[in-house]
Amino acid sequence: MSLELWEWRRRVADLYAGARAAGPGEARWLAWRAGREELFATHPQSPLAEGASLAWFGYDPRWRVEGIVSPASGPAWPTGEGVFQRIGTVSFPVPGGSGGGALAVWWLDAYAGGVFVPFRDLTAGATTYGGGRYLLDSAKGADLGSAGDRVVLDFNYAYHPSCAYDPRWPCPLAPAENRLDFAVVAGERLSLSP
Repeated sequence: MSLELWEWRRRVADLYAGARAAGPGEARWLAWRAGREELFATHPQSPLAEGASLAWFGYDPRWRVEGIVSPASGPAWPTGEGVFQRIGTVSFPVPGGSGGGALAVWWLDAYAGGVFVPFRDLTAGATTYGGGRYLLDSAKGADLGSAGDRVVLDFNYAYHPSCAYDPRWPCPLAPAENRLDFAVVAGERLSLSP
């Protein structure tokens, strides 16, 4: 099982490395999505039942935005995966809306370390998992790039935690600081098909 999980994480990281190298666009997203679907459909570490597939909102280039990270601290966030420390807040424009959004940026002290940005929006519990989705998880290679205080936030790549599909997987859910008051109609959605 350990070797299978290692391979799973490497393949996930490879998918994101390919997306970073190719840059933005629907063609790159479709290639990433096809790789993710193949991984979930065939890998022994998949949280999906064999033969099940993932569902997606359609690609929308407006949901690829650049966020600005500002340092911020706050109380530690203990989870079953370890303790997260708040290291910042990322502010970003909301596509098609007025104003913007903001999400807490977390650093995981345990596990593999890394930046983590989960979120919950108004689709949660309806068309997406009630506990939220993940946008960045650098411990797994799930990020699309950054430079200085700027980070790529492409909600088309937002995905459900494994616990949305299989309770054997523990996963941290979006804390109160990462609840958005608008719907993010991009990325992975519920509605599994056999």
